[in-house]
Amino acid sequence: MKVSFIIGTLLIALVAYGNEPLKTVELRQGGAVTGEVLREWPERVVVDLGFTTLEIPRESIARVLNGEKEDITEDPYKEEQLYRLSSKRTAKLPIKELVERYGEAVVLIQTPTSLGSGFIIHPEGYVITNDHVIAGEYKITVTLYERTGQETVNIPFQNIRVIATSLAWDLALLKIEGAEERTFKTVSLGDSGDVRSGQSVFAIGSPLGLERTVSEGIVSIKNRLVNGQLYLQNTAQISPGNSGGPLFNLHGEVIGVNNMKVVDIGAEGLGFAIPSDVLKSFLKNRDAFRFDPRNPNAGFRYHEPPQSPQHKISE
Repeated sequence: MKVSFIIGTLLIALVAYGNEPLKTVELRQGGAVTGEVLREWPERVVVDLGFTTLEIPRESIARVLNGEKEDITEDPYKEEQLYRLSSKRTAKLPIKELVERYGEAVVLIQTPTSLGSGFIIHPEGYVITNDHVIAGEYKITVTLYERTGQETVNIPFQNIRVIATSLAWDLALLKIEGAEERTFKTVSLGDSGDVRSGQSVFAIGSPLGLERTVSEGIVSIKNRLVNGQLYLQNTAQISPGNSGGPLFNLHGEVIGVNNMKVVDIGAEGLGFAIPSDVLKSFLKNRDAFRFDPRNPNAGFRYHEPPQSPQHKISE
């Protein structure tokens, strides 16, 4: 009787599998499971294994394949696009959890004359930072902070190519060379047009060289005009060394590139970030900003920070 029940259950499972194509869910930590995907939520995926169902957290999934091992997920970097958008926006999460998810995509950037932050937007090692962080330098080091078990390992990369720079927008696109065997962890870009005053944000960077520093705040105003440029004004505490680092919303999307702050005596919580929509335009038009070392105008330079008679701005 018990044997007949088991055989009947397996037959039902086989019939079910015959009606729906199987999918393989590959896990970030290695391994995979194959079955019918019953339901997909932003936070998890439910897979029918035939004898039981399994709920897999979305952050544990590397990708989803069909039965023939063909990738059925949309390529987020299609048409030579160097950045990705969130395919499915997750619910707002605690900052601690978001830092654990995306902290490894934030890097320290050093040159002989400056220090700043940056973040990886493409798994092949494309990095965003401020133009004034690299300031026309050719000797650039990008340091990655990688978690291995309970420890964090510093991994410096010194073979860095400058792809594009914009003095006016204070943005730079770098490429880590010689690391083709590595797949870098990345962040997605959000829509700065959806930002609202009062919403919570947080920054990750290396202020004064103190790597992996996290600060939180709120958006004060989404379109502060300074010297003809629009910025996200926010209260997240930033210092020299935060420049070029990401400003996140609570969905884990980068909505801005930290750029400068007011440093007058008594001024607190007056930070500014370049909106992510400006960054997207820079990346889409990167050929227009292509860095050419043979160009004499591409030499050593600094971005002049916005100033007013009442305030002194620090980058």
